[in-house]
Amino acid sequence: MTETAVETIQREMTAFARRARASAGRMHPELSLVSYTLLGHLEESGGLRATDLAAHYALDKSTVSRQVTTLERAGLVERRRDPEDHRVQLLHLTEAGRRILAQVSVRRRAAVQERLVDWAEEDLERFAAYLVRYNARSGAGTEDD
Repeated sequence: MTETAVETIQREMTAFARRARASAGRMHPELSLVSYTLLGHLEESGGLRATDLAAHYALDKSTVSRQVTTLERAGLVERRRDPEDHRVQLLHLTEAGRRILAQVSVRRRAAVQERLVDWAEEDLERFAAYLVRYNARSGAGTEDD
C-alpha cells in the first residue's frame, strides 16, 4: 500500500466529510448532519434508546442527549415507553420527522446523483462496492474513520 494513495484517500474523505457537514444546513435548516444521521438510524431501527444511538455512533451520551432534545423540541422525535420494559423510553420519529427526513433524503440523493451523472454504470457499482467494503471494516463514528 503506497503512502501517496492512502494520503490521497484520507484527504478526499476529509473533503467529502466537510462538504457533507456544510451541505446539511442547506438541505434543511433544522437538521445538522448529526441530526440527519440520527433520524435516519431511528427510522431504520423503528425506535431506540438514546444510549443505543450513542453506542452505535460511538458518541458521548451527553452529545446524543443534546441532539435528541433539539429534535424533540423541533417535533421530529418523540419518546415512547418500550412495550417490553416500561422503565425504558424509546425514541421514535414523529410524522413531521419522517416527512423532513424524506425531503432531505431526496435532496441529498439528487445532489449525489448530480455529481455522478457522467460516471459509467460499472464505475458506480465499483465505487459503491468499495464504500461498502471500507465501511464494513471501520468502526462507526470513530475519529480515525
